[in-house]
Amino acid sequence: MDGNGTVAGRVSLGDVIAHLGRRRPVFHSEADFQHSFARALWELSPDVHSRLEVPQRTGGKAEYLDLLCIGPSTRTAIEFKYFTRRWTGTVGIPPEDYALKGHAAADLARLHFVRDIARLERFCRRSDQNGLAVMLTNDASLWTPPGARHGQTRDREFRIHQGRELVGTLLWAEGAYKTNTCALRGAYPLEWKPYSELGGAGGEFRYLAVAVGPLSDVADNGPTHM
Repeated sequence: MDGNGTVAGRVSLGDVIAHLGRRRPVFHSEADFQHSFARALWELSPDVHSRLEVPQRTGGKAEYLDLLCIGPSTRTAIEFKYFTRRWTGTVGIPPEDYALKGHAAADLARLHFVRDIARLERFCRRSDQNGLAVMLTNDASLWTPPGARHGQTRDREFRIHQGRELVGTLLWAEGAYKTNTCALRGAYPLEWKPYSELGGAGGEFRYLAVAVGPLSDVADNGPTHM
C-alpha cells in the first residue's frame, strides 16, 4: 500500500490540508473541521468517497470512526482533534465571524490524541486500509517542549510536542489510572506543521498528523513514517 501520508491511495494529506487552509484557515468546531476536510478531499479527488461516523467492529463492540475515505482500491481511516484557545476574528472565503472558546484541559487533549492512534491501530487490520490521526490547534502548549518546571505531570508520557516520539506502553500518572494506559504497536515521531497565521493572541494554528500503516506493515516491517 502506498505511503502512510496518502488518503485512500489518491492524494497526500499535506495537499488536502493546504487546499483546505486556503479557504478555511479556522473552524467553528471539530465537526466543522471534519466536514470541511471531506469536502476539500472530494474537490481534489472526486473518486474518493467520504463517510462520517462509521462504526468499526473491534473486540466484539462498535467504535465510531470520524471519517472513512474510500478510494477505488484502498481506504483511509481518519480521526480528528480540534483543540482551541480563545480567538476572535473575521476570516475565510467567504468571510465569517469566529469566536473560539478556550479548552483548558491540554492534558486530556494529549490523552485523547494518543487514544486516537491506538484506535487506528485497531481499525487498520486489513491490508488495504491505513490510518491518519490529525490534530489542529492554536494552543502552543501542545507543540512546545515542556520546560524543567513541568516535572512529573500526570500526562508526561502522553506529551505530543515537536520532536517527541510516541512508542510502547504509555502510562498516565505513572500507571495510577490503568484505564488511561495506551499500548502502541508502532513508533511515531511527531512533527508539527504550520496551518494558518491569523494574527493576535491565539492566531497561530498548527497541525500534527500521525500515520498508521496496515497491521501487516507494522507486524512485518515495523512502522512506517510520514
